[in-house]
Amino acid sequence: MRKKKIIITGGNGRFAKVLRKFNPNFLYPNKNQLNILNLNSIRSYVKKNKVKYIIHNAALSRPMEIHNSEIAKSIDINIIGTCNMVKICNELNIKLIYFSTGYVYEGKKGNYKEEDPVKPINNYAWSKMGGECAVQMYKNSLILRITMTEKPFQYKQAFTNLISNFMYHEDLVKILPSIINKKGILNVGGKQQSVYNFAKSKKINVKKAKLSKSDKIPANQGMNISKLKKIL
Repeated sequence: MRKKKIIITGGNGRFAKVLRKFNPNFLYPNKNQLNILNLNSIRSYVKKNKVKYIIHNAALSRPMEIHNSEIAKSIDINIIGTCNMVKICNELNIKLIYFSTGYVYEGKKGNYKEEDPVKPINNYAWSKMGGECAVQMYKNSLILRITMTEKPFQYKQAFTNLISNFMYHEDLVKILPSIINKKGILNVGGKQQSVYNFAKSKKINVKKAKLSKSDKIPANQGMNISKLKKIL
């Protein structure tokens, strides 16, 4: 990963801010420098900087409700924006690493492998799945189904009945060099455990909460990360 050969879309986002601390020589364009909804903007920036890798991290995520109240915005950023990145990477033969989510799995049985069927249960997951569809058409790509969050844990409560593979942004930053040259689909996260146990390990005063069906969040979204462990 040579200097100025990798760009991170969503350069002002939560993950990018952490990544920048460890890799300040990557390129972190803002929306004015690289607009994922404008093919000419993407093409111009990529050609100018002779980019070899694009880590496509730009996305609309939280709050979850925004994907219901602003469907057009969700489609534009998470689906059309990703399609545009695929088009330019294909045109210029650039390696594309796409940040997806473990939410694309149905979330009923847990221990999902990369080959398992996907079945999003909310609009956020559908929007990320839409991006995945485009990326899978381009063979020089890697889809990372990630479950990560900020450090320290941002909430006063955590679900005891929500199983996940949460990891912190810093954890992904550390392993990114080991996986960036892989292709296909890769589950990325920590061990399968309740969100409460994950949060409690670093935040003593976090309180217990219960996930309900009305939350429309997959309750057992645990992923099998054996493929990741073999790489590492």
